[in-house]
Amino acid sequence: MASLLRAATWGLFPWRGYCSRGRKGELSKGFVEALKAVVGSPHVSTAAVVREHHGHDESVHRCQPPDAVVWPQNVEQVSRLAALCYSQGVPIIPFGTGTGLEGGVCAVQGGVCVNLTHMDRILELNPEDFSVVVEPGVTRKALNTHLRDSGLWFPVDPGADASLCGMAATGASGTNAVRYGTMRDNVLNLEVVLPDGRLLHTAGPGRHFRKSAAGYNLTGLFVGSEGTLGLITATTLRLHPAPEATVAATCAFPSVQAAVDSTVHILQAAVPVARIEFLDEITMDACNRYSKLNCSVAPTLFLEFHGSEKALEEQLQRAEEITQHHGASHFSWAKDAEERSRLWQARHNAWYAVLALRPGCKGYSTDVCVPISRLPEILVQAKEDLNASGLTGATAGHVGDGNFHCMLSVDPEDPEELRRVKAFAERLSRRALALHGTCTGEHGIGLGKRQLLQEEVGAVGVQTMRQLKAMLDPQGLMNPGKVL
Repeated sequence: MASLLRAATWGLFPWRGYCSRGRKGELSKGFVEALKAVVGSPHVSTAAVVREHHGHDESVHRCQPPDAVVWPQNVEQVSRLAALCYSQGVPIIPFGTGTGLEGGVCAVQGGVCVNLTHMDRILELNPEDFSVVVEPGVTRKALNTHLRDSGLWFPVDPGADASLCGMAATGASGTNAVRYGTMRDNVLNLEVVLPDGRLLHTAGPGRHFRKSAAGYNLTGLFVGSEGTLGLITATTLRLHPAPEATVAATCAFPSVQAAVDSTVHILQAAVPVARIEFLDEITMDACNRYSKLNCSVAPTLFLEFHGSEKALEEQLQRAEEITQHHGASHFSWAKDAEERSRLWQARHNAWYAVLALRPGCKGYSTDVCVPISRLPEILVQAKEDLNASGLTGATAGHVGDGNFHCMLSVDPEDPEELRRVKAFAERLSRRALALHGTCTGEHGIGLGKRQLLQEEVGAVGVQTMRQLKAMLDPQGLMNPGKVL
């Protein structure tokens, strides 16, 4: 009788069709069977351990598991899943590799988590056009391995071996953005399943042109939308020629101010640096221990240069002159691929190195981005605030873009420490806004920065975003609780 009542009320009260208690709870048996009919029984799970794995990312936000996890095998199945969920009022949460840092995969209203990693084909490579089409399960490392013999590569590198479609969804960037741009600059087209199951190609089916003045920029709308407007099932990416030669360099400075002033000077001198990363003395000490480096424990820049052998000589000479002018010492470079890889692996592992300073604690990372001219000011202020707050943490970042991270080690069982961490992060973001910057350069809004987004774009900006969301997702079922 109860199942008949649920079936009869699906149209009037959508949540009652799948949820046994309130807005969030167990899916009805009939609905789970309907999911299995779309993707097959082996590709649907309601097991607690599976749901919990999909209910959190690498952030400190608490686990909020979905009611079921599904693994579609192709875009047709994704479309049918979306249509099924939407017709019954079931929230939909896209999932890639789970490496986000703002709680973007937390199922705050339960629902169905759509794990897209089984769709892992490289669909089309156009070497002459410098473009490639990939499905959501393809990660950046897998793509670059595939491209190894083509003379091309995809340079956007957030550190984690993230899904490329997930990187598009979060507007990711990373260490190479100063030269090659962010995901916003490198996505040419997207295939998106809209909340009701319709299929959209944001630049038109099969198109991979380099520029266009045709209509609204739908691709740009979905890049950085954090799964709140649809499920990205393929992305067309801009590729770049692999550099003829590469050299990495490191140099230590007497102060944070000197390191950041050098960064600004290098950019103003038009040195075509490919990467320029800042690590403070705490990060360097942690990296020395964790990655077995032997670098100076001081504010440090990691740099990388791409080009011909002759061009690299000129770039290195100019960069060394500038850094020495600002008091740098221990300027050293690495041409050997293995040594370069070791340095950059240490940089990418800085997050884990800082966590290792307090074993058993969780990590909290927040990022902001400001105009480069204001970078010295906010970095120095952040360091002072971090010390005054009595928190264990460090700063590092992609200073060539004005973007940096504060990485903190926190005891999740200590409410007072969590309060201080949250207060510090909010002060940092508001300092960035006061300096005409943004509350996040690459992590995204997710759960934690929704109020800050309103402060950043203003009432009219938020209203416009809400209107766009309501038009594409009138029931508010796509990754609810995020961004807005």
